[in-house]
Amino acid sequence: MAAVDIPGSKSITARALFLAAAADGVTTLTRPLRSDDTEGFAEGLLRLGYRVGRTPDAWHVDGRPQGPAATEADVYCRDGATTARFLPTLAAAGHGTYRFDASAQMRRRPLAPLTNALRDLGVDLRHEEAEGHHPLRIAAAGVEGGDVVLDAGQSSQYLTALLLLGPLTRKGLRITVTDLVSAPYVEITLAMMRAFGADVRRDGDVFVVEPGGYRATTYAIEPDASTASYFFAAAALTGREVTVKGLGEGALQGDLGFVDVLRRMGARVDVGSDRTTVTGTGELRGLTVNMRDISDTMPTLAALAPFASGPVRIEDVANTRVKECDRLEACAENLRRLGIRVETGPDWIEIHPGTPVAAAPVTTYGDHRIVMSFAVTGLRAPGISFDDPGCVRKTFPGFHEAFAAWAGATS
Repeated sequence: MAAVDIPGSKSITARALFLAAAADGVTTLTRPLRSDDTEGFAEGLLRLGYRVGRTPDAWHVDGRPQGPAATEADVYCRDGATTARFLPTLAAAGHGTYRFDASAQMRRRPLAPLTNALRDLGVDLRHEEAEGHHPLRIAAAGVEGGDVVLDAGQSSQYLTALLLLGPLTRKGLRITVTDLVSAPYVEITLAMMRAFGADVRRDGDVFVVEPGGYRATTYAIEPDASTASYFFAAAALTGREVTVKGLGEGALQGDLGFVDVLRRMGARVDVGSDRTTVTGTGELRGLTVNMRDISDTMPTLAALAPFASGPVRIEDVANTRVKECDRLEACAENLRRLGIRVETGPDWIEIHPGTPVAAAPVTTYGDHRIVMSFAVTGLRAPGISFDDPGCVRKTFPGFHEAFAAWAGATS
């Protein structure tokens, strides 16, 4: 059995940092992800005046239910979407003037549904350049709360940001969602809010969050299921086995559902109480799959797809076009460069079986998930190279070493 130590979840670490900053007391986060995104989030908290102590295995955050200690701050969000969407929302609950900016990549990503909702709630927010994009400035005076309508069809992070804000408002929030993508990520948010003492409930498309704040706690970060998908796919492709401890039946992350896709393709999958094992069987069948709820693993499946016995069609993934890059087209372009036949539509991609051309370069667009996904392809196409292999620092700085170690240990 080849076990892989997967770093902590980016999604859970970001939510935990917000909750810890907003909670009454000192929160300890154990096994948090240490990557460019999460370090950027922690740095943003420091700029806002929160105290964050970091040791190798834990972070300690001194919460401030009343909002940032700084009354003025200029926060650079780097490439982090959670940082760029969650921190302005946290700052809006305080009192002061706060400016947020981000990398060129993050500036291109949409923000309007969230910032429009914040404005509807009375937040004084101004985009400095392109409307609906960073940079932005907030003159914060707390948030009264009330009813708001939100379109979360591009990103569930918009809804998560508002949900996290809810307990910090004076009256609570009632959020009516007109469209929602990546719904399992919202379930992560709800579970974590409750772990920090919040009263939140869902009735269909309506989410109700009561005021009352959060309580500090000790919170363990589970391994990142999206990151685990590359190792699971590699096992399915090579006929080998991989076990990820800490991800099992009680896992919060919906992206663990990727192993069900691998099971449908022919891999053997064993999900235990605290671990998941995938074993390749030498068979990879084609399939049609809706990945709306686990779209971060779409590139993983796309990179694996050429080795299936029949076409692989991935549907309902329009939101992947507004990630770090247009992931749907990035996957299609790179697969075509490898000699694979690919068709695409507005929200789907279909990949036909084929043998990749060796030594073809992969264009990453600075997107960590493109690199890690096509590392799987590289197991059967030696010589694949990346124009920016180091962009994996966003979520897994040690990915290349860990992936090579697993491949070497199981060869």
